[in-house]
Amino acid sequence: MKPAAFSYYRPRSLDEAIALLVEHGFDAKVIAGGQSLAPMMNMRFAQPMHLVDLNGIAGLDGVRREQGALRVGALTRHHTLATDPLVAHACPLLAEVAATIGHYAIRQRGTLGGSLAHADPAAQLPLVARTLDARIDVVGPGGAREIAAADFVLAAMSTTLDADEIVTAVSFPCARAGEGHAFELFCRRHGDFAIAACAVTVSVSDGHFDALRLGVGGVADAPLALDEVAAGFVGARADAAVVARIAASVAASVEPVPQPGIPAAYRLELVEALSARALARAIRRALNEV
Repeated sequence: MKPAAFSYYRPRSLDEAIALLVEHGFDAKVIAGGQSLAPMMNMRFAQPMHLVDLNGIAGLDGVRREQGALRVGALTRHHTLATDPLVAHACPLLAEVAATIGHYAIRQRGTLGGSLAHADPAAQLPLVARTLDARIDVVGPGGAREIAAADFVLAAMSTTLDADEIVTAVSFPCARAGEGHAFELFCRRHGDFAIAACAVTVSVSDGHFDALRLGVGGVADAPLALDEVAAGFVGARADAAVVARIAASVAASVEPVPQPGIPAAYRLELVEALSARALARAIRRALNEV
């Protein structure tokens, strides 16, 4: 299949890109890696009249550490997230998650900002951003603003971004010393969208949880951070019995959206199993047993 006709622009600055978005409004779409938008255009699910390519704008990629956070440019490719030593050290959950995205060719082109702006409920990067409470920098004709990941995704394929705004960078909190992490997902085939996924970070001291973050993706219209569940187990023993209780609580807190051919009960079983698996692995990492 082929896309509908469109005009193509390759601006050299953010100001030029924003001016194009202001001029063309909802008839325009931003393209970064194109790994989500291009297939939708080919199938004519999306038919923008004007395409604004960000790849000619310098300074929108790269990773650096600043003020206790890992700041990642919006045009940073998934492959970079998965392989850059700074990402692996400062935010290892992000590196682990990025390595699971699609296939090699997709990771070479897909971008962090594009994945967040697209907001597919089964995508991995919006889940890790929500789990870690990342901060998303955007810019538009009214200037720059920062959006908490908790406030960014409104529903499936819908965000708080205005039509003339562009994601420029994302800041993830750096992992604390001794923190363990893990990511688990289930899909029909390698590289497919997740039917369910779970992201976890833990800190353990004297056999008890000091800190705990739990995120679930692929089952709702937006990634979920189970903050209340996590808070309820801080101070609990980090053992197999408590892990089972946490996983059951996570599953009990999730209401899967209907999906043809995948019963809700099955997806809840997946959530519970993946949560338990991720928690156990994160604990082992926190205790240097992996």
